[in-house]
Amino acid sequence: MSIAVDHPPEERKSNAPLNRNWEIRQGDAWDLSQEVQEDSVDLVLTSPPYWGLRSYGHEHNDEVLKEWVSTGADGVTPPGYEWYRAHGGVLGLEPYPSWFIDHLVSLFDRLEPALRASGSIWVNLGDTYFGRWSSIRDEGRQGLHEGERRRRRTPTGGALHDKQLLMIPARFAIAMQDAGWILRNDLVWSKPHMAPRPEKDRLKLSHEHLFHFVKRNPKGRPTYFYDLDGAEQGGLDVISVRPDRSETGHSATFPVKLVAPRIRSSSPPGGVVLDPFSGSGSTLVAAVSSGRDAIGFELSQQFATDAASRMAKFVSEHLKKDTVTDL
Repeated sequence: MSIAVDHPPEERKSNAPLNRNWEIRQGDAWDLSQEVQEDSVDLVLTSPPYWGLRSYGHEHNDEVLKEWVSTGADGVTPPGYEWYRAHGGVLGLEPYPSWFIDHLVSLFDRLEPALRASGSIWVNLGDTYFGRWSSIRDEGRQGLHEGERRRRRTPTGGALHDKQLLMIPARFAIAMQDAGWILRNDLVWSKPHMAPRPEKDRLKLSHEHLFHFVKRNPKGRPTYFYDLDGAEQGGLDVISVRPDRSETGHSATFPVKLVAPRIRSSSPPGGVVLDPFSGSGSTLVAAVSSGRDAIGFELSQQFATDAASRMAKFVSEHLKKDTVTDL
């Protein structure tokens, strides 16, 4: 399913914020990444699923590790994403976080040809505490949501020990460096006014990371588009933004006020922004509001439809007012 809004060629040349194209494509980002024209995207900005927390309504094969080991593999060595998916695996529910990280890095490598030489990737990741018996919900396992949940046994060993903070964002960033990407910033997103937590033996986890990657330049230092004036005042790498309330029912809404400065600073006016995990559509809203074209990929048909409705409503309301929300 592809839901798109197009404009006449004369309008595409305009940098007026709402005179932009936007499109949401329903499907797996792994497949859709190969449909994007080479050298056409200025910015990839996204928030992938958390590892081991949410199903987002997708069915997952909890026996996938046994099936992988039955092929003669050692288990810890991750299978390719296509094998994993073909055997009922869902991104974010891999039995090991190392599998999850490998699959994410492979996806960004598949998107690399579409990214311009001057382009950037911004990836938002949160961390996870390990538990050998994890409780999976559509809305998360943290006990803050009602509804059905299911338990699954997660393999232990090494760093995988009860109550261990897994440092998944750091492990992902290092894996991206090893894959050839240049890490320019580790932006810490501080989330104020967190909901009460039941734990009494640690502090509340109230921050996430946004990593800024650019392409390696084989001839020397990397060069890429960047406008520091588009970032938050002061240009600091720690920012405080309250999470948005979902307009679409999505359980992890990307705050528009968090992503808009990344778009303004890391893509040129009139450029193209791609979110391969578009969820509730916040990246698309921020992109169009900032005078960029926007493409979103979303695996869930329901989320894709809801995000498209949100986008259409947003554009319609602000075109009528001839104004753009202050982001």
